[in-house]
Amino acid sequence: MGERPDVTIPVRDFLKQLGEEGIRKMVSRHYDLMRLSDIKHLFPESDEDFENAKLRSSDFMIQICGGPDYFNQHRGKPMMINRHAPFKITPQGRIVWLTCYRQALIETGLTETLICSFWEYINVFSAWMVNAEQ
Repeated sequence: MGERPDVTIPVRDFLKQLGEEGIRKMVSRHYDLMRLSDIKHLFPESDEDFENAKLRSSDFMIQICGGPDYFNQHRGKPMMINRHAPFKITPQGRIVWLTCYRQALIETGLTETLICSFWEYINVFSAWMVNAEQ
C-alpha cells in the first residue's frame, strides 16, 4: 500500500491490434465481470452511471495505449490516485479487479505477448490504487 513502482505503458501494437472498439469491448466486459464480483459495491448501481463509468475507463485505456486523449478531453488530467481516493481499495479488491481483467483480456484473442504487455501495465497501475489495508 502506498508503493508507486515504475509503470510501463502497453506496447502500441496492443491498440493497433485491438482497436478502439476492441478496447471499449474489453473494458465493458471487465466492468460486467466486476459487477458480479465481491467488489461490486465500488461501482455505480444505476445502469446509466455504470455505462458512463465504462466509457470513462475505456477512454483512459485508449489514451494509455497510445490512442487519442479522450480522457483528458472529457475529464482533465487523469490523476487516478486522487480520483480513486474516495473508494476503499484493498489488496484483495485489487486481486479481484485484476482477475476480472485477466478474463476480459483472454477473451480478446490477442497474442500472449500483447496480453502480457497490457497486464504489466494494469498490474502496476492497480498497485498504485490500493489505499486501504482491509
